[in-house]
Amino acid sequence: MVVHLVKLCVGVDRVEQLVEWQQMRREAREADPSLPPIGHVTRMTPKRRDEIVAGGSLYWVIKGEILVRQRITEIENLVDADGIKRCRLVLGHDLVLTRPHPRRAFQGWRYLRAEDAPPDLGKNESPGDDLPDEMRRELGALGLL
Repeated sequence: MVVHLVKLCVGVDRVEQLVEWQQMRREAREADPSLPPIGHVTRMTPKRRDEIVAGGSLYWVIKGEILVRQRITEIENLVDADGIKRCRLVLGHDLVLTRPHPRRAFQGWRYLRAEDAPPDLGKNESPGDDLPDEMRRELGALGLL
């Protein structure tokens, strides 16, 4: 059974910012292969590792909504410079837009069952960026966007 994670994308206002940030990290890694792969370092290691790497994604919450997901390809244990155990969620390159799904703020990450994950946007679908934010959120909450 596949399980996903959901995480706040702190400091990011738009999906494009996340894309740009990760592109800069990829370019830096190409110049210096000793840099770690694109990922997210977190304090807690998911106990359901096998279910996550079997096809799970990290669903990013941006400005109170899940808007994009990214495949989790590996979960690595590491120790930071202060000797504290951490975990790196190694992420795939592709960011996949999802239907906007409201999500309240929380700390850390949370498991997300596959049946509760918002669907991906189709190639010809739009996340409703041309609508006012409040209307887009209401339509999303109703399942109409």
